Amino acid sequence: MRRIGGWSRPSPWTALVPVVAVVAGFIFATSGTTAQGTDLRAGESSQLTDLIAQREASVADQQQRLAAVQRDVQALTDQAASRNTAVAEASALGRSGLASAGLTALRGPGLTVTLDDAQLGPNGALPAGARPDDVVIHQSDVQGVVNALWAAGADGVSIMGQRLTATSAVICVGNTLLLQGRTYSPPFVVTAVGSAQQMRGQLAASVDVGWLRDAADRYGLTYDLQDERSVTLAAYDGALDMQYARTR
Repeated sequence: MRRIGGWSRPSPWTALVPVVAVVAGFIFATSGTTAQGTDLRAGESSQLTDLIAQREASVADQQQRLAAVQRDVQALTDQAASRNTAVAEASALGRSGLASAGLTALRGPGLTVTLDDAQLGPNGALPAGARPDDVVIHQSDVQGVVNALWAAGADGVSIMGQRLTATSAVICVGNTLLLQGRTYSPPFVVTAVGSAQQMRGQLAASVDVGWLRDAADRYGLTYDLQDERSVTLAAYDGALDMQYARTR
């Protein structure tokens, strides 16, 4: 301030100091309300850290999916190579070798065998003298029919349209059939290409099939034979390597 006579005139800065103080106080108060007791800059850092963690998790998930796809591709490649090798080996044996291996479609006369559970009475009543196991088709029944057809010299056999090979396994779980990774419910249809007369004869001579025929007569199971003038069996399209369980 400059003193003029006995009076001092305030400078402009002296007048601005209270205004600056009020504005600064307002800014501090607004910042405190917004932060609600937290560090605003720390919040931005925390959000960035969370974003980075999310992206890393996403990348890890995509890498796992890629690894799974690569394994599937390798498995399919190995399967194709195995099939090509098997076809080449079977081809060396001629047409009969390919047919026996089940790697090509097969057409000719044959026989169809249909197996089905017995029809129950009202309210699920069993036939007289029957137990629950007596009225369903079992794995041994299906396997007995298939074995008899092979023994009769069948050129090829299929179950439910699935071509059988030397490594095919017939497994029943309850009254459902598990074959080459697929499940089927009765009636089960077994089709074979070959001499229907010879196959009928072998079925009649089979002990296992004899038990099935007896159960069919006593409890109403279906055991039906149908000659086929011409039937086509599709080529086997499953894996050729042996499948087995692993213990941990």
